[in-house]
Amino acid sequence: MSSECFHVTPVAIQAPFTVTVPGSKSITNRAMLLAALSDGECTLKNALFSSDSRALLAALQELGISCSADEDTKEIRVTGCSGSLPNKTATVNAMSAGTTARFLTALLAFCDGTYTLDASEQMKKRPMAPLIDALSSLGISITPLENEGHLPLLIHGAQKQLTGSPRLSVSIDQSSQFLSALMMTGVLLPDGLTVTAVGSRTAMSYVRITERMMNEFGITPVPVSAQSSGITYQIPGGLTYRSQIYDIEPDISGACYFYAAAALLGTSVTVTGVHKNSMQGDLRFLSVLEQLGCTVTDTPEGICVTGPSDGHYPGLDITMSDFSDQTMTMAVLALFADSPTHIRGVGHIRAQECDRIAATITEIKRLGGDAKEDEDGTGILITPQPLHGARIETYDDHRMAMAFALTGLRVEGIEIKNPACCKKTFENYFELFTQYFS
Repeated sequence: MSSECFHVTPVAIQAPFTVTVPGSKSITNRAMLLAALSDGECTLKNALFSSDSRALLAALQELGISCSADEDTKEIRVTGCSGSLPNKTATVNAMSAGTTARFLTALLAFCDGTYTLDASEQMKKRPMAPLIDALSSLGISITPLENEGHLPLLIHGAQKQLTGSPRLSVSIDQSSQFLSALMMTGVLLPDGLTVTAVGSRTAMSYVRITERMMNEFGITPVPVSAQSSGITYQIPGGLTYRSQIYDIEPDISGACYFYAAAALLGTSVTVTGVHKNSMQGDLRFLSVLEQLGCTVTDTPEGICVTGPSDGHYPGLDITMSDFSDQTMTMAVLALFADSPTHIRGVGHIRAQECDRIAATITEIKRLGGDAKEDEDGTGILITPQPLHGARIETYDDHRMAMAFALTGLRVEGIEIKNPACCKKTFENYFELFTQYFS
């Protein structure tokens, strides 16, 4: 594989195989933050090592948290600070990691100290305003150093001033990470925090991960019955997360690319360690594969997906707001379906690593396909038609690269530009791709 382009080789017959994917990024970064705030040493097993997780690890170290990593054993050891950051001044860099950027913003705001939070040029373009506005409503001083509502930020923490269980609201229309950040760090305040999620978006799969992991680390966020204005969580204060040995689930988002290949090639793919009791929202993609005629079986080794033996499956009308990371995967499957597909409810993915709706449509058209935005601009309509080879632009977006590589399993002449962008969450994706599809 060259550093510039990955050439995909079409597959005529694919034997069944079993693959191991890295640990979940979403769980790894949450676990690191919770461990950093805990009352002792935590060992995180099956941790993800990628540019996103390394960004958070380096930032915690800059803040004085004792962290060590062993990439061979996939373990991270973190000695918690019991809710008080050792370094009261620091400059930290979120790089291109959305979770790191959002989690650190809330963490630094709810501590005592003065901090500069920087980021990559890509992350500087991604939305931060809802979180900044929510924290500023409590009187916390957060100053954008370049563009309003974006990183980099100068943050003056106000932990000691925020008493009496302050209340705030935050919009999650662009990202539920804003809510998760406030939930996990609200425990730093002496009397806790009451936070309400507002906006039109109801997808909460990542928030449910946050809620479950807070419980597993010993602190329970209390959900208040959802009202028309949005769900409210009461976060207890003055408490410390419990140190422990914590096992991180395999990344189901990464597993789904291999499961989608089972549908495309009519073969069977097992991903080790993935089971139906996973807390990750992308598990719902497996029910989509069942609608396409796949068989999904939870074996002792891991979930096995077997695609339709004749290679035929229908298009779907499907809402993916709660597992939107698989939008591009679904779009690629739609290219080879027997009827049109309508992907709905994914307007928020315009503000992720790239405008994923526009990028997906552009690359489908580059292949000779037929795709367009739906009437309200929050979904994609795809009509199957003959495709041809193309060099796919990935927009420095790991999910564009991983999903569109699948087209080359059925179409000659597919090349993926900048495959190295996958280092964000799945460094060895194209190594595994070459190993199993050749």
